[in-house]
Amino acid sequence: MILDKLKAEQRFEDEIFKSTIEIQEQALKNVSWELHDNIGQLLSTAVMQINIMGTTIDEKTSESLQDVRKLVGDSLQEIRSLSKTLNHEVIQNVGLEKSIQVELKRFEKLNFLTPVLTVKGDEVYIDPKDEIILYRIIQEFFSNTIKHAEASRLEVILDYTPEALLITIKDDGVGFDMQSVQSNSGLLNMRSRASLLKASLDYTSSPGKGVSLSLSYPIQHKD
Repeated sequence: MILDKLKAEQRFEDEIFKSTIEIQEQALKNVSWELHDNIGQLLSTAVMQINIMGTTIDEKTSESLQDVRKLVGDSLQEIRSLSKTLNHEVIQNVGLEKSIQVELKRFEKLNFLTPVLTVKGDEVYIDPKDEIILYRIIQEFFSNTIKHAEASRLEVILDYTPEALLITIKDDGVGFDMQSVQSNSGLLNMRSRASLLKASLDYTSSPGKGVSLSLSYPIQHKD
């Protein structure tokens, strides 16, 4: 019994380490997208404004200067936001709900789809180590939606109850035949991680009807 418990604890710690590394890797991908789509565009516009100022010697020069200053300020804000996403401890520092909000706002800003987050009940304390694994499950779903679903809407519901945190995620994408993806590595990873937390996970889809994930994480599941 003691050996089994030690093995279970080791598997849990290994999964936390693995999930943390994967979150870092996803953050780096996010940075590359945002550097290209957001900061790159802002700086390109700033260069255009500077070029215009170089050939303008009237009152518009002052107005253009103010525009450039604002663009530079916006760029600095973007850089600060990106530096936060690079911090692999962001989940532990800001919590699960805030981390989900940050990811959904990124999707909205990049015009991938329309995200909706609904929170029910009173937020409860969750072990930061568990939050890392929960977030990685959610991030796996998000990644699949962005890559494959061709969805226009992504809905996330966090429902805090006295016994459990109920997480529901669904998209309105193309869906797929569940029989053909039972051995899908992403789905297996989500189920494996949920089992480490003693959480139940249900994953459903059908062609043309999107994908839905329901996860029940017991608030009091440790001795």
